Amino acid sequence: MSERPESSDPGHDDTSEEFTADDSPSLPDEFAELIAQETDRDPDLAVIEAGSRTLRTLGTAPQGDQVPARPTDPEVAAALREIEAELATRWPETKLDPSLERIEALMDVLGEPQRAYPAIHITGTNGKTSTARMIEALLAAFELRTGRYTSPHVQSYTERISLDGAPIPYEKFIETYQDVKPYADMVDAAQEHRLSFFEFLTAMAYAAFADAPVDVAVVEVGMGGSWDATNVVDGSVAVITPISLDHTDRLGETPGEIAAEKAGIIKKDSTVVMAQQPVDAAQVLLKRAVEVDATVAREGMEFGVVSREVAVGGQMLTLRGLGGEYPDVYLPLHGEHMAHNAAVALAAVEAFFGIGSQHSRTLDPDTVRRAFASVSSPGRMEVVRRSPTVVLDAAHNPAGGQAVAAAVQEAFGFSRLIGVLGVSGGKDVRGLLEALEPVLAEVVVTQNSSPRGMDADALAGIAVEVFGEDRVQVEPRLDDALEAAITLAEEEGEYSGAGVLVTGSVITVGEARLLLGKE
Repeated sequence: MSERPESSDPGHDDTSEEFTADDSPSLPDEFAELIAQETDRDPDLAVIEAGSRTLRTLGTAPQGDQVPARPTDPEVAAALREIEAELATRWPETKLDPSLERIEALMDVLGEPQRAYPAIHITGTNGKTSTARMIEALLAAFELRTGRYTSPHVQSYTERISLDGAPIPYEKFIETYQDVKPYADMVDAAQEHRLSFFEFLTAMAYAAFADAPVDVAVVEVGMGGSWDATNVVDGSVAVITPISLDHTDRLGETPGEIAAEKAGIIKKDSTVVMAQQPVDAAQVLLKRAVEVDATVAREGMEFGVVSREVAVGGQMLTLRGLGGEYPDVYLPLHGEHMAHNAAVALAAVEAFFGIGSQHSRTLDPDTVRRAFASVSSPGRMEVVRRSPTVVLDAAHNPAGGQAVAAAVQEAFGFSRLIGVLGVSGGKDVRGLLEALEPVLAEVVVTQNSSPRGMDADALAGIAVEVFGEDRVQVEPRLDDALEAAITLAEEEGEYSGAGVLVTGSVITVGEARLLLGKE
């Protein structure tokens, strides 16, 4: 593993039987007291709400939605608009060149900021961002200063770069851009093509982490692995979340072919933490690990989910890590897929601390519980409204659709669910619709504001083939689509248990979040 700064590892003690961290101050959690605070509400609802709040006092306060509000300072807002306009002139994330030449040149002139800290590098098809957030929460609970880089963003560019569990402040984002830009201009002038949007932001993240400085970086790839701009970092732990078919025009047409590209983040002498994978993908990943002398930890073998049950606002888990079992872990996120993400995140952090290779003990269970109880993941099975309940999820491929369909059925038990679907072009739209069809009574198809957004009428044509004409409504504007879906749900009556699921794209979910008042 990468050598870690001696002064930045307070949780790593070779002489103790567990990794520990100072407990946070205890929170008031008397159940009767919480119910008393809800006396103006329906008694049953008061008990449910109090139960949810009681579960959360098992750990630190939840992190919140972690999506920054719009800047109120006019000068800051203007500076951000200028930066966004400049970045928009660069190659978009959808235009790829299989080369690390430009980002390596920029890292060189910046003084290799990505080598100033150890890193946990994450790739896969689904679950990367949620897993990254869980890893970040665990590391922070053990008193390490974290930097997290994820993509795409839900509402603001700045949420891609996080320091200490929160999006980088707007002022710091502007400062980092201004610091990096002169060096980026030098590289632009020397290269055949200018740095892309994603390459520029990646450089900003690595520079911001070095400047902070952070104790550890949690880095999510943008697409693939080998040629992804993030791959100038050498992760001591490489995390591979479930691989399925997505971006097949760029990464390959089978899970095995896609895995070959993603395996590029596995570096010499690292530890590879693998979620459950299709057989052909697993074979490719294991072959790469052998080639670079990496240690492998596999879900279902070295770690995994022992048990799970639905709880108020999430689920209660028993996880088996690399060093032992962790019972009574409350995760305030819905769905079996989130439980598996939690197991992967736990194993990744254990591997980072040397558990399973250098040590056989567990992390401190209470600290682990506090960390997981604090996790949030905006736009992933996120409830943003009640009466009727509106759930947002950024599922955009068939595997994601299947996970969301199962999670909605398990966590909510809607009597009738209305879908709002807006997707990006180039996706397996039919596969996504087929995954969602069993749980949606009707679907309102729409279009987000992205230039890549699929035309609503074209999407409707596919939806009609899957759902039938009588179950499909077309509303090209997202605000109209949300209003139509909510109206359809309300037709069932206030206490009917109907709900709305907004899905299909991170962009659709982000815009719906804004329209529904989440900032």
